[in-house]
Formats: sequence, structure tokens, C-alpha cells
Amino acid sequence: MSLLVVLPDETARLVLPEALAKALSGAGIDVLAVADCAGFARQVEALSPRQALIFLPLPTPTLLDTLRGWAGVPPCALSLVSEPLSAAQHEELVALGVHAWMPAGAVDAGSLAAVIARARSRWQREAALRTELENLRTRMDERKWVDRAKGLLMSARGIGEDEAFGLLRGAAMHANLRLGEVSRSVIEAAQWADAINRAGQLRMLSQRLVRVAAQLLGGIDAQRARLLRTQSSERVQQNLDHLAALGLDAAGVDALAQAQSAWRGLADALTAKPTATGLADIDRRAEVLLEAAEALTEALETSGARRALRIVNICGRQRMRAQRLAKDALLAAALKEEAAKARLVPTMAEFEAALLELERAPLSTAEIRAALASARDEWLRLVGGVQALDSADGRATLVRSSEALVDTFERLTASYEHSLQVIMS
Repeated sequence: MSLLVVLPDETARLVLPEALAKALSGAGIDVLAVADCAGFARQVEALSPRQALIFLPLPTPTLLDTLRGWAGVPPCALSLVSEPLSAAQHEELVALGVHAWMPAGAVDAGSLAAVIARARSRWQREAALRTELENLRTRMDERKWVDRAKGLLMSARGIGEDEAFGLLRGAAMHANLRLGEVSRSVIEAAQWADAINRAGQLRMLSQRLVRVAAQLLGGIDAQRARLLRTQSSERVQQNLDHLAALGLDAAGVDALAQAQSAWRGLADALTAKPTATGLADIDRRAEVLLEAAEALTEALETSGARRALRIVNICGRQRMRAQRLAKDALLAAALKEEAAKARLVPTMAEFEAALLELERAPLSTAEIRAALASARDEWLRLVGGVQALDSADGRATLVRSSEALVDTFERLTASYEHSLQVIMS
């Protein structure tokens, strides 16, 4: 028995009282160390005794503060030898984790051995109950994660419960992890993929809102443009609110704050009546949001720490490029902006390169391949609209194809987000 004895603070040199020393010796108990109430917690941490015997006339505020620090779960068995206590004091001490008590006037070898044995037995019983409770909580928590992961796989992949459970169990065996750990990782991977998708949408929406403003200024399908402006603004705010509710790390929180600030600036500018000067201001503010959304997406991808999530980011960025190309083409036509015109070729090159990367990626299904083929056809129509920018038909094609590409890449991004490789990455 490694026993720590706690004596009153005023005890000279912390010497064991003769009667206590004799009783401990008679019981065959060796004392590991002696401490006062002020140094009790430090000694327990340093020496890790199996039990502490508190020998005080009455519990002191210092002792009670130490016991409260352990929140009713002291790191070793505790027994108390003191003067008689009230019922309320006994109740408080039991709640603070004291396992056994005896009166100071009855100290002898037999009674001391009995109180120490009683404290040890109660400590062991409580420890076993805590372990059992923790195991039960772990199993319940794992069951919750398994059920959620099964539901996600069933919804995303259109499979049955047994097949979903088989995927999780196989992954757990392959990775040598508990089923609950794998299930939790599946949920987290899906959450990160969704967050990256939403942050990526902000890039596209920043460009779409400028393109819509240019449409309104040019009188191109104005009724549809006004509706799209309202829907896009609401979607930006919804995505920002959703991302704000996630447990982001410091880099993610900072990047989100920058995106929120950029959106407030753009939202204010969108309320004014479209003019040439106002359109240029909207474009500048949209570029700030685009940069902030790009930084936020990268921060989320890094936080997710899963290489498979990169494909979600690449695909999602294509939505932005389609809108950016249409926006810059309309700005070049309406405002004769040389900077916007100069961005057309680089944007087309970036879109083409990313489309090729997606077409060659091993992460593919029949559904994804069909969507990529459709995107390729629509992309050619969008390029044709850019080349025929001087005509009303060309500008109308530009608007229609840019929206069609957004719809296509929305579906593609969702397909990648829900793909088994991303979910089980």
C-alpha cells in the first residue's frame, strides 16, 4: 500500500502524531509521504499514491478546495480520520470523493486497517463502475456514428443498409480501426466535402452577380436577371451562415471573416441602380469576394486533410470560371474594359486545363463521365458565344451557356462529393 498521509497545515515539520504512527505500524502500513492540505494535490500528482489518509480535526477550506478540484473523482482512494461530523458534512465529503471515515478518538491498528481497506474497496468499485459507464457511452456514441454513416452512404450511393454496413466494416478491418472511428471519419469527410463545395460556390456567385448586373445594364433578359440576382444573394448568405456554424480552425475562422466582410461590401453595391460606373465598382467588390472565397476554400481543403477532397475543389472552381468568362465578356462589351478583355484567354485556358484533368481523373463513374461529356459540349457553345460577342445572339448564348455550365458542374461537384472514394477517403 502506497499511502500518503495528510496532516493539518500547522503541524510542525509534518511529523506523524505518535498514536497515528503506532496504529499504522501495527496495521503493517508503510507511509509513502506526508503532506499538508496546501500541498496535498501536488503530492498526489507527483507520487501517484494508491490511497491518501487525511488526518485532521475537521475538514479545512483548503482541503475542500482541493477535493472540489477533482470534481468528485479523486485520483486515489481517500479516507478521513477526524472529529465527529454533521450529516451535512458527511454528505458533502461523499460527494467530493471521500470513501471512508472514522473518528479520531478510535484510532488503533485494527480500526485503521479496516477504514483503509473500506476506502480501497469503494475506490475500486467506483473505478469499475466508471469504466463500465465510459464503455457504455463509447458504444452508444459509436452506434450513433455508425447509424449516421450508414444513412449517409445509403443516401449518397443509393444502396441498402446491409451493403452500407458492409462498406464500413470492411473499411474498419482494412484500416485496423474501430467501426465507430471509421464511421465518424466518414461523416467528417462528408462534412468537409460539403463545406468545400459551399465555399467554392461563393467564388461562382461572386462572378455571377457581376454578370447579372451587366445583363441588367445591357437589357439582356432583365426579368430573369433580377430573379437570379435575388436568388444568388440569398445563396451567398445561406452558405456563409452554414460555414459559420461549423467548428473551423483558426485559419478557417479568419478566412470566413474575410469572406463575410467582402460579401457585405458587394451586397451594399448591388442595391444601387445599374450604371456603367456602378458596374465597375460591383466588379471590384466581387473580385475581393472571389479572392476571399478562394482563400476560404483552400483553408477548408487543408483543414480536411484528405487528398480526395481536392477533386471537389477543382470541379467546384469550374462553376466560377464559367461565370467569370461570361462576366468579363459582357464587361468588355458594355464598358470596353481592356482588363476584362485581357482575362478572357487566361480564363478559357484555365477552364480547359481543369476540364482535361477531370476527364483524366481515375475518380469516375458512368454518371460522372456523361456529365463531363455534356460539360464539354456546353463549353464549346460558351466559347462560341464569346467569339460572337458583338451580336445579340452571341451575348444571349453566352448567358445561357454559362448558366448551363454552372448547373452541370453543380451536379458534377455533388457527384464527386458523394462518391465512395471521397466519402471513404
